[in-house]
Amino acid sequence: MKLLTIRSISFAAATLAMAASANALTVNWSGLQGTSKLDFSANAISLFKANGGKVEALGNTTPLPEAGATSAWSFSLPITSITVTPALKIGAGQASGSALDIVRRTIDEETGAVITSGIVLANFKLDYIGHQVLADATTHGATTKPMFAVYDFNVATPLALKYKFPLSITGHEVLDKLKLTSAAVDLFAASLGLSGDAVIGLVRDTDFGTLTQDIAVKVRKPAVSNKPYVVAAP
Repeated sequence: MKLLTIRSISFAAATLAMAASANALTVNWSGLQGTSKLDFSANAISLFKANGGKVEALGNTTPLPEAGATSAWSFSLPITSITVTPALKIGAGQASGSALDIVRRTIDEETGAVITSGIVLANFKLDYIGHQVLADATTHGATTKPMFAVYDFNVATPLALKYKFPLSITGHEVLDKLKLTSAAVDLFAASLGLSGDAVIGLVRDTDFGTLTQDIAVKVRKPAVSNKPYVVAAP
């Protein structure tokens, strides 16, 4: 087992090092350490709460509630693969198997019944070329839109790989100004039953928060599953 551990680390280190002189390649990171932490902004949280919304963790996503809180507004998503460009830059990163269910519950004024609507975002991918967060998007009871462009983002702290002889490679990055794409505004409004110019305007203009990525060429125990999260068919 120790030999396998050394081999897995050596392979990842060598793969990343060789990327500078090769084509872009994707490295399976499910057995190595790497997380993407999503922190919703105060404005996003207020928007959710004002409209009866909350976010629930699905798949291999871990909710990170604050002490004493009954719901979480921060989530940890295991990074399962990283694509490296020939220039030794990160071209993409994926959290396959991670999912978030954005749920809205309202009360029917006539019957008093609880109405639940929502949208599931799964198998997140960071596209560093297009500066977008992609995900499989599934409106409750509908079919999935694969790799749908959900957010545009800004790179606040670029991810630079740091090397220490002989095998240590780490990286840290912060992405901010997460704003829904135009198509995502329309999809969220339809999926969550949102209407009115004021509400739609808030959804469009809200900065939804930050994504913080940390990776290290160290064995992750246990390795995380990289099996894509699939929403049950309607």
